[in-house]
This record gives sequence, structure tokens and C-alpha cells, in this order.
Amino acid sequence: MQREIVARSTFRLLSGDDVRSLIAPADLVPAMETALAAFSAGEVTQPFRTNLVVGPERAIVHVMPAYVEGLPALGLKAVSVFDGNAARGLPTHFATVLLLDPETGALIALVDGAAVTEARTAAVSAVAARHLAVRGATTLAILGAGVQARGHLSALTATMPDLRDVRVWSPFPDLRTFVDEASGRTLVPVRAAASARDAASGAELIVLVTSSSEPVLDCSWVKPGALVVSVGACRPEMREMDPALLARSRLFVDSRVSALAESGDIIQGLNDGLFGEDHVVGELGDVVARRVTGRRDAVETIVFKSLGLAVEDVTAADLLYRRAVERGVGHVLTV
Repeated sequence: MQREIVARSTFRLLSGDDVRSLIAPADLVPAMETALAAFSAGEVTQPFRTNLVVGPERAIVHVMPAYVEGLPALGLKAVSVFDGNAARGLPTHFATVLLLDPETGALIALVDGAAVTEARTAAVSAVAARHLAVRGATTLAILGAGVQARGHLSALTATMPDLRDVRVWSPFPDLRTFVDEASGRTLVPVRAAASARDAASGAELIVLVTSSSEPVLDCSWVKPGALVVSVGACRPEMREMDPALLARSRLFVDSRVSALAESGDIIQGLNDGLFGEDHVVGELGDVVARRVTGRRDAVETIVFKSLGLAVEDVTAADLLYRRAVERGVGHVLTV
């Protein structure tokens, strides 16, 4: 399809509601498979994200650009993480995706980055489940009850037809609200677990979407054959998993470079001498493209560490933009 022909100073604004109305997991999961395979094949230009530390509370601003020649698509995501916002009654994370015309560099879309992040992160986890989980997995445990938990519940129940039991745990009071709301959005039974152990024990797929700096998942709770998807602990000083779990598991990542520089679980495990860099079996994109073998049998435990890639944001934003133009969604602004 031809791109929308726009004036130099005209762009399309897509809100969070626009994002949620334009794409579903069925659309986004295959798009993320393609993006991850292209990234791991070296077909994406994506420098390492820039991290800017701000103020005395050491808030962080991330800038994540990418050029996906195969689409083609060009853009960047700016993310701010101000933990002090919680005390102000504000979200701790804000994000915006800027999509640029790859021929001219002009801004063509400004997209709610929080909604994009929620959708594409969950879609990538669904890709991991498709390629690394045991076949016919019926039990899902989600540790965390925030925005990412919501996105993962939606994506995984939509793409895993055999799921029959979803357990959710969080130490925060929003757990009950999350479960009540989730029960009205999915046909799969969702229940609040009394503890992280109660949620994880016996689960074939365990998703960690916490803000914890200390492990919330013990190795002894994870059954042989489980897939653990870790989305939190995205800084070197943070951990979500028992180090013994990571050491015993086959480990896959979205980006080897990013994982060795940013994942606290991996970096601290390396520093503690629990394993070497070769413990990272490969990137998920290589598994998708069958360049690396994923699951080998029904009893090996696998961990997928997801840090999030700019190629995912730009690919998702490009899909959103094309859909928005076709359907006349969003606001066209001229400045």
C-alpha cells in the first residue's frame, strides 16, 4: 500500500485508545516474529539504547531508535522512568513513539508509547510461548498485576488455545481488582493466587512482570519443562529470578548485546560465577528463523529474558500507522 502523502509539517496522532482499537494479538504476534527474525539476522539498524540519568532521584530517560529496511520503517521511542512519580499520584513510566518517513525523515505519526509497549511486549512473550513452551500448555502463572500483566493476559489467552487455568499473584492490593476485571475479559478462568509459590507451582508457563529488585520466583517452584518469561528486572542492579533457576535453565534473550549489558539476572549471575556468557543459547529471532534450536524436549526448563527492542516499537508503530490511514483513525495535525 502507498504511504499517506502528507505535508512536511503534518502528522497523525494516535492515542492509547486508537492503538488498542487498531491491532490485536493475532495481528501483532506475526509482526513481532518477523521483526525479531530480521533483528537477529542483522537486517535492522538499531544502535544500543541511550540512557540519560536525570536529577537527584536518578530518573532515567531512554531513547531507542531503529530502521527496519524490509518494511521500510524508521522511528524511535522515548521512555521516561521517574519512580518518584508514584508519590505524586502519577505513572512512573511515560513513553512516545515517533514514526518518521524513511524517504524524507519527516514526522508522520506520533503514537502513545505506553500502549505500544504494552501490546508489543506481550506479543513478543506470545512469540516466545509459541516457540519455547511445551505443546498444549494449559496453565499460566503471572507474577505481577500491572499494565504488563493486563497485556500479557490478553495476548497469551488469545494465542494459546489450550490454556485452562490462569493464576495471578501480586503483593499489592490491586491484585483483586485485576482479577475481577480480567474475569470479564477472558473465557479462561483467572484466579488470585495466595502467594507467588501458589501461582508458579505446576505452571507450564510463568510470566514475570514485576518491578521487583529482588527475586520473586524460587527455583524449587518451577516444574521441569516450564517456560519462564522474565519481563521485569531491566537494570543491572535488579533481579526477578532465583539465580539457581537461571543457572539450571536453557536461556534465550531478545538481544544478546542488551541482555549482557542490562539484565540484572544475567549480569549478576555472570559476576557470581554461576555461568558464562555462553549460557545464553541464542536470540528468540534466531529460534523463529530456525537458525537456533529452541525447545528440545518436554522436560527441559527454559528462560526467555525480554528487555524490549526498538525494532519492536517501530514495527508495531508502522503497522498501526498503516491501519490508521486505511480506517481514518486518529487526528491529523499540522504544525
